[in-house]
Amino acid sequence: MSNHWTLLLTIWVGLATVLRAQDPVIDISNTADGGVKQIPIFVGGYTGEVGQVLRFDLEVAGFKIVAEDSAQYSLSGRNETEVEGRLTDRLSKASLLAKRYTDASPRTQAHALADDVISAILHTPGFCRTKIAFKTEHGSSGEISIADYDGHNVVELTKDRAIVAAPAWAPGRRSLFYTSYRAGYPDIYSHVIATGERKPVARYAGLNTSAAISPDGRRIAMILSKAGSPDLFVSDIDGSNLLQLTKTKEDESSPCWSPDGSKICVVSRLSGTPALYTVSARGGEMTRLRTAGVTRCTEPDWSPDGKTIVFTAQMGGFQICIVPATGGEAKLVADGEDPSWAPNSRTVIFVRRTKGQRSLSLLDVPTKRVKNIPLNLGNCSQPAWAK
Repeated sequence: MSNHWTLLLTIWVGLATVLRAQDPVIDISNTADGGVKQIPIFVGGYTGEVGQVLRFDLEVAGFKIVAEDSAQYSLSGRNETEVEGRLTDRLSKASLLAKRYTDASPRTQAHALADDVISAILHTPGFCRTKIAFKTEHGSSGEISIADYDGHNVVELTKDRAIVAAPAWAPGRRSLFYTSYRAGYPDIYSHVIATGERKPVARYAGLNTSAAISPDGRRIAMILSKAGSPDLFVSDIDGSNLLQLTKTKEDESSPCWSPDGSKICVVSRLSGTPALYTVSARGGEMTRLRTAGVTRCTEPDWSPDGKTIVFTAQMGGFQICIVPATGGEAKLVADGEDPSWAPNSRTVIFVRRTKGQRSLSLLDVPTKRVKNIPLNLGNCSQPAWAK
């Protein structure tokens, strides 16, 4: 690296530290009414796929691509044999980033640059090099697929031509858990992505579904009907040491973990219609989570920062809503279903239905901006974002 680039990088590190301490943190639970404007940024000097990737990534993250004289931030560079990026704050004249990207493909280099821009300005983790898993339907059966977050580099993980459901990532992104009828019954399997090795985790009589892996990767929450109605259970990651957490006559479904692993949010019909409840991962009484303003709540996902739960409400249609993790007023942020948080606790992937076809879309919660994944991935549902 030249002395010029080294100097710029040193300046960026120092200034970014100062700006990080000064900039306010956006609380999405208080801004999801659409009060947050997209961040104006100029992007110049990039061509072809690299330019397309940068623009898509930044728009998903809450930025608006504008002319340079209208921008607060300016990202300039080139992508000839490698990708280069220089990010400046046009208001303060501060240099926030100066970096070259030489590893991997131009597409991956562009994602890496976008991640650094997002981190420098928003002070949140980048998500542009993360993976998603989802279900693809093939008639009456389906398969589990994985892809880059933007839908590129799709790999069909299973080829069973069986009913499948509820893919869930284990921490570290090396394996998935899902329900499959490959043996004729709804059983939960673990699946090592690199080797294809699969093992049954829960094969009890009746329903075995909705696997959710604890943040430390040691435990699994799931819905089993072995005791009668579908109840919430927790076990070690291999299915051993099973503990029943709910014993209701009504159905439970769709568990998700709090980031510290102490609680589980689950859907229950204990009150007659689907609602969100929390329960200690060690057992105890369920507590209903207040979601004022919306009803028929399903499919919760707890944000990685622990502050917010996103879920689907069914009120004459499917709506994506958020609510503080402690309960309170729920806010509608998009029409759709099957939401899953990105690692930044700001972006959500979800499903939209159009003319009988289900497709994947991306939502920036504070601005409510929705961008469709631009590839035709088929009839998709139940996306899960790797954390």
